[in-house]
Parts: sequence; structure tokens; C-alpha cells
Amino acid sequence: MDFKDQIKQISDRVTKLKDQVTTEEATKNAFVMPFLQSLGYDVFNPMEVVPEFISDIGLKKGEKIDYAIFRDGKPTILIECKHWGQNLSIHDGQLLRYFHVSKARFGILTNGIIYRFYSDLVAPNKMDEKPFLEFNITEIKDNQIEELKKFHKSYYDVESIINTASELKYTIELKNILTQELNNPSPEFVKHFAKQVYTSVITAKVLEQFTNLTKKSIQQYTSDLITERFQTALTIEKVADKEANATNSVPAVEAPAETVNKIVTTEVEIEAYMIVKSILRQKILASRIHYRDAQSYFAILLDDNNRKSICRLYLHNEKKYIGIFDEQKKEIRNELASLDDIYKFSEALIKTTEAFDK
Repeated sequence: MDFKDQIKQISDRVTKLKDQVTTEEATKNAFVMPFLQSLGYDVFNPMEVVPEFISDIGLKKGEKIDYAIFRDGKPTILIECKHWGQNLSIHDGQLLRYFHVSKARFGILTNGIIYRFYSDLVAPNKMDEKPFLEFNITEIKDNQIEELKKFHKSYYDVESIINTASELKYTIELKNILTQELNNPSPEFVKHFAKQVYTSVITAKVLEQFTNLTKKSIQQYTSDLITERFQTALTIEKVADKEANATNSVPAVEAPAETVNKIVTTEVEIEAYMIVKSILRQKILASRIHYRDAQSYFAILLDDNNRKSICRLYLHNEKKYIGIFDEQKKEIRNELASLDDIYKFSEALIKTTEAFDK
């Protein structure tokens, strides 16, 4: 069973059992411990997972946190658990205190359903107020599973997680703001657009009118976007069917260029782009890293220049590949078991990029 299936299995377990789980201890045993096991940790090995980890806070001695995950004899992840019915927002201060006096780089606050991952991205050894990753395990998305996979014992790399955590944190915050504004536009949001189409003074009555117009415009745009994506998917499917039929029978007339050239950039491709970007920004400005989507591959370029291809990604099929260029500009494809495998080619990606700058 692969990692994704394990997480989906825990999701089903939580949904079925939560009404029978009545205490915090039961939440740990039924939900949190299986979750830690899915990350590859032996919850019954005190060298890996320490329950009731003692973390002295100032004059308070013997303070305990629910779990600490150890690597190389040191705590690296602290986990504070609450009953699944508890609101986590009133408990983050407790984890913050534990985090401050330990050498752990990550803290997890959970009620077995909601998981919040924290680090010290803003100030060293001081836990951030906002998590860089948060998900509901009963509604977890594929891109969140990919982020979670980085915490698996087999893939865990502090530096690679930290490199992407900051960008992930701000992306989540911006998405939350956009969601709020799109569902319930604020006066500032409405005024921003109203001023561009309405030349007179925006009174309270005009603002109310444009608030309704903004909501309608957002709904219509969203509907149009979904329809367009759906039609594009159908078009690509039809073209694929024609090509398959042509292979099995006689040569067919080439499909119109405007049909074939309809390209959809997927979330997986964007996520892969972010990983490559996080690797390269250690050496160059992030603003110099661009992508161009093609029908058969997803290219990542330096300075948005086709002659400066850093790599190519092939992510549409079941088997996924990354194309790395050697010194003679020859592309060498390497299979990816998951997007995390891109990190294995960090050195080659940096080397290719530095060669262009020279």
C-alpha cells in the first residue's frame, strides 16, 4: 500500500469512528498513532517516538508534550494532541511554549482530524504564529498529501522542507484571502474594481450596487472558466482518440493546430515548478525562473529563454520523468516515483543553471 492509500485509509477510519471516540487519549490511540505510523515511524520504539516527552519550561519542571519524534537522538518534531472535537485555535500557545525551549524544527498541533504544521520561518527558535501547512485529513487533497510525504521517515530532509515551507505558507495565506474575498468581497476589494469602471464618486449606495455586481461577475467568471476547462479536456480527449484510431488503422489528416495547441497547466506541474524553484533560489533570484507548458512536456527556463532550458518535466502519464541536460545539451530522462524525487537532481539542476550564467 503506497503512502497516498495509507492516508486515505486513515481518512476513512476517522470518518467512521469519530463519534465513538470520546476522550483525548482515545483520539491519540485511534487517530494520531496510526497517522504517525503512516509516516513510517515506529510508535512503539522509544528511540523514534517518545510519548509524554518532558519539556521543562522556565521554572515549570516536568512539563510534557504528547509526542516527540526523534532523529539521531534529538527531538525534531513535537506533536501536541487534543480531542477531535476541540477547537485547535485556543491551544496553539501551548505548543509554542514547548517549541521555544526545544531544538525541534517542526511542531504539529492536531485533534486527529485537523493537522497544523509549524516551524520558525520568521524568527529562529520561535514558533511562527501561523502554520505553513494545514489540512483536514477527511478532506485531504493530493497536493497536500505530496507536502505531507516530505515528513515521511524515508524522505525527511529538514533543509528541503524549510526551503519550500516559506513559499507554501504565504501561498496558503494568499489563497485564504482570495477565497474570503471571492465569497464575500470586502469594501476595499469592491472599490478596487469599481474605480476602474465607475468614474464618479463611490457613495455607500454605489458601493452596495457594485458589491452585488462584483459577486455576480465572480460567479460568471468561475462558471466560464470551468466550462472552458471542461471543453478543453474534451477536445484533448477527442484528439487522443483520433490519434489512437489513426495508429490502429490508416494515416489520418492532422488535427487543426488551434485544437492541438490547447494546453492545460495542471496543479501537479505547478507544484513541480515550485520544487525546482525552491532548489534554484539558493543560487539565483527566484524571479529569473520561469516555465512554459507544451503539449508533451513542461519546461523550466532561466530568464524565460528557450535557449536556457534548465529541465523538462513529463507529468501527464502514469510514469513521470524529469529531463536533465548534460554538458552537450543532450536531454537525459529520469523516472520520478513522486515529485519529491526532483530533490535528488538538485545538484544537476544547479549545475545546469550556473553553466548558463557563465
